[in-house]
Amino acid sequence: MLRAAEPEDLDLMYLVENDTALWTCGSANVPYSRFALRQFIEQTSNDINTDGQVRLVVALSENRNAIGFVDLQNYDLRHRRAEVGIVILPEWQRQGIGVEVLGILAKYASKHLYIHQLFAFVSVTNTAAQALFSKAGYNKTATLQHWLRNEEEWQDAMVYQKIL
Repeated sequence: MLRAAEPEDLDLMYLVENDTALWTCGSANVPYSRFALRQFIEQTSNDINTDGQVRLVVALSENRNAIGFVDLQNYDLRHRRAEVGIVILPEWQRQGIGVEVLGILAKYASKHLYIHQLFAFVSVTNTAAQALFSKAGYNKTATLQHWLRNEEEWQDAMVYQKIL
């Protein structure tokens, strides 16, 4: 299930946002304080038109416990597209949860946000994410050279797109 972030999700958000291993997947390169993340949770309107993004908590249906996050970011109102980011805690990975989450997100984005296209940038070395987006119905449409930087080198990124 997907839900809005609650104050009790702060510890998990702090853990994920400050995991330097995940920084190469996105554009973060500085740690976030608990204060900044608490403000984010409190001040977000959860309206993609207002905030330019939406962060949803991936939670277990039976107890609502958070096991990850899925984001719509870099939202473009005119062209009706948004970039997808997803993080599932390691102990919950490889169980089909990510594919299910991306399916729910696609339905939500299409039906409620009127988004026409979702896309993701995936490192050529991130075979797990490549498999996830492929299984979720995304098509690999391009390769961007030297798009991502880790500590040692530049990496190419593949663009995955899903037309809704």
